[in-house]
Amino acid sequence: MANIQIVETSLRDGNQSLWAALGIDTAKTLTIAPVMDRVGFKAIDFITSTHMGVAVRYKKEDPWERTRLMAKATPNTPLQFLSTGFRFISWETASPEFMKLAFATLVKNGIRRFALADPMNNADSAIACARMIKEVGGEYVVAALVFTISPIDDDARYVERARKLAASRDIDALYVKDPGGLLTPLRARTMIPAVKAATGDKPLELHSHCTIGLGELVYMDAPEWGVETVQCASGAASDGISNPPAERVVANLRELGHEIDVDDQALAEVGRYFTRLAEAEGLSAGRPQAFDAAYFHHQLPGGMTGTMRRHLAESRLAHLEGAVIEELGRVRQELGWPIVMTPFSQMLLTQAVMNVTRQERYAVVADELIRYTLGRFGKPSLPIAPEVMDRIDSLPRTYELRQEPGMPPLAELRKRIGPTLSDEEFLLRATMPGGQVDAMKAAGPGTQTYNPDVAPVLQLLRRLAIRRDIARLSVEKPGFRLELKGAPTRRTA
Repeated sequence: MANIQIVETSLRDGNQSLWAALGIDTAKTLTIAPVMDRVGFKAIDFITSTHMGVAVRYKKEDPWERTRLMAKATPNTPLQFLSTGFRFISWETASPEFMKLAFATLVKNGIRRFALADPMNNADSAIACARMIKEVGGEYVVAALVFTISPIDDDARYVERARKLAASRDIDALYVKDPGGLLTPLRARTMIPAVKAATGDKPLELHSHCTIGLGELVYMDAPEWGVETVQCASGAASDGISNPPAERVVANLRELGHEIDVDDQALAEVGRYFTRLAEAEGLSAGRPQAFDAAYFHHQLPGGMTGTMRRHLAESRLAHLEGAVIEELGRVRQELGWPIVMTPFSQMLLTQAVMNVTRQERYAVVADELIRYTLGRFGKPSLPIAPEVMDRIDSLPRTYELRQEPGMPPLAELRKRIGPTLSDEEFLLRATMPGGQVDAMKAAGPGTQTYNPDVAPVLQLLRRLAIRRDIARLSVEKPGFRLELKGAPTRRTA
């Protein structure tokens, strides 16, 4: 029987999958940090480019400050940054020197563990990033084998990648990353032991989702195949399209005879916190999902499912979800079977929405998808459908993007943006609109504490405070009375 460790994912993947990356802010993070540090997690899946952008754009919070404060609050538990290829916050492909600066700045602000999930499953790209991370002081690098289903992604292909990654001295461990929850127990029974045999002594981790009810089942057998660490979320941030729930996984693995050395009381407290947070903020809680074979057609990751629903609702297109999902599978096949993960999941989804909402398919193509067809993100696994490539080649925008220069040298970029800026502010301004960074800085430091029990009351008071038709407010409960009075609103004839 194996000794299994847990990587906790609520703050990053659980938040992104179920709450479109909007459910967590700095105060909500720091409130639970000391408890998370007591559990005994191998690491906390903490942040990625998406969440850094969300912190600035939607929360008006400094993601660097959040990272520094969280690292200080969790001295016993490494914080993880998830990197998806040569990109940082922006979808633009970044230069090696820019990525090295980003990695160095993350290390300086408290990130100790890096997960590398190249969206093309490009082993050379992951190895290059791992080398940079170790050169700038990163402690631990885990490289992903991103699981997908396509005509060419068989076990032998994963074994080849695993062997190449494991040979790098800069990569400390590998993990099978299943962002769509697509890995069935039957497929895992052949693939994972073969991958483990190729990795030798390097540890193997497993990351999956409960999207169609498979993730937790695969976790139960994973220790038998050589997996030493599984990645789980907690409370309302788990299950559904998120990761398997930590408490249930721990209990079931122990029942099967495995050892898991965690503080059970602290683990339960973490779960209760995320459940109370979801209830207080009106956020959806993950629920067990039924198996849905149709999901294999589009393979949309849990994180993108939540984002898709938010974007469709904001555009008043929620009724088109089924048609968009159907179109997404068709677009993926036409574009050479890219893996449905960031940034390709966003590209595929955007194109599917445009194809569904316009009279002609590919009448409009987003710049990032054009860049993909031009090879800016690497070579597709299979050739792009000729009729689609011809259509995109005929667009005037494609000609313009062919002439587009790459990212300028770092020194030139610094001179253009601000030579005296800190590395932290420079990286934000180089990858985000300046106005959004200005608004973040103008907002100043936010609160660092959060109480889910009083959050609904505070929200109600804020809504009532801006109303002009209420002159008196009284809140009463046994042993407590709060009365607020304002000047009555004068009515004019």
